[in-house]
Amino acid sequence: MSQIDYPAIKDELVTFISSRVVESGAYGAVIGLSGGIDSTLTAYLTVEALGQDKVLGLLLPERGVTQEQDIDDAIEITRILGIEHKIIEISPVLRSYSAVLPDFDDTKLSANGNLKARTRMCILYYYANIMNRMVVGTGNKTELLLGYFTKYGDGGVDIEPIGGLYKTRVRELARHMGVPSRIIDKIPTAGLWPGQTDEGELGVSYEAADKILSMLVDEKREIFEVKKVFSPVHVDRLVALMRASEHKRMPPPSPQI
Repeated sequence: MSQIDYPAIKDELVTFISSRVVESGAYGAVIGLSGGIDSTLTAYLTVEALGQDKVLGLLLPERGVTQEQDIDDAIEITRILGIEHKIIEISPVLRSYSAVLPDFDDTKLSANGNLKARTRMCILYYYANIMNRMVVGTGNKTELLLGYFTKYGDGGVDIEPIGGLYKTRVRELARHMGVPSRIIDKIPTAGLWPGQTDEGELGVSYEAADKILSMLVDEKREIFEVKKVFSPVHVDRLVALMRASEHKRMPPPSPQI
């Protein structure tokens, strides 16, 4: 992966956020804050782009699943940035689904995890609508390429400022912008169920994934070439994830009539 000018990238992303919000006619931004590096970096960039009075941070924890440390870290970030925040515990909403859906099954971790992500996005858009603001997404390039997001959940946003940065570059930009090291060094997790981690689900570290994806996507290298450098099992895993998640990155298909 090539060297990157982080000060220049920061300026480019700040300009991107500012221009998109102005073009949309929105008053400001709404961001879901998890206490993790992606949402934290996005908040830092958005505050620099719009000002602290135009950014609302929403903390949407689930009782018994979301770690208290993550909530505390997210609150601390809102204090550092000086932005308004609200804490909305989503467990009552999730319980309402189990009460209403006759086929609700607690053992379906993926389906229920997606339901949580879509519930959070509904809340983000509710506040965006009543405040005339944009929902600013927090997905990075690694996640977007591998489909590691929920369609119409955390993937349902108005803009995706760090969507062009691999996870490892997100970390470096976060360091450049002064994000607290305890957040940068956290084990990445979507917090969808107890013990869930990003790398555990992906089956490969972000460091390896980013290098493999860079060769495949940016350098346009053939799969067999990449397998000479990295574990064939890891390469096949990532290629399979990209192919299986292609529908997430495309608009819904319609017949040409």
